[in-house]
Amino acid sequence: MNIQKLPFDKTFLTFLIVGVINTLFGTAIMLVLYNVFGCSYWMSSFCDYFFGSILSYFLNKYFTFHYQGTDWKSIIRFALNIIVCYLIAYSLALPLTRWTLENLNLSNLLVENIAMLVGTGLFMVLNYIGQKLYAFKQ
Repeated sequence: MNIQKLPFDKTFLTFLIVGVINTLFGTAIMLVLYNVFGCSYWMSSFCDYFFGSILSYFLNKYFTFHYQGTDWKSIIRFALNIIVCYLIAYSLALPLTRWTLENLNLSNLLVENIAMLVGTGLFMVLNYIGQKLYAFKQ
């Protein structure tokens, strides 16, 4: 079996490092826009997601997957991957978390916060697989 075709290989560690950098970058943008410039929650979080995705694209393209293509197809595939992974992860996270924790009598707020963490984890895994096998395929 060819290890380069497996979803989790040596690129996974680089992907995680890029994820940490991307998260810190996006969070800084969001907090500065919200707390310093008084932008709304939605505008601040949109900028986090938008600029974070741009940074993620370039870091993963050049450092994680060493993708050599310079076409619009990789950008479109990357954007589609982000959208699909986000929809899948966050559509599954809340019902899965509610089902798992239903007997613990936790507040809805706590359950939704846990679901956001679960969604983030699901998104990271799906996003890695999507970028490796779809967005930056050679």
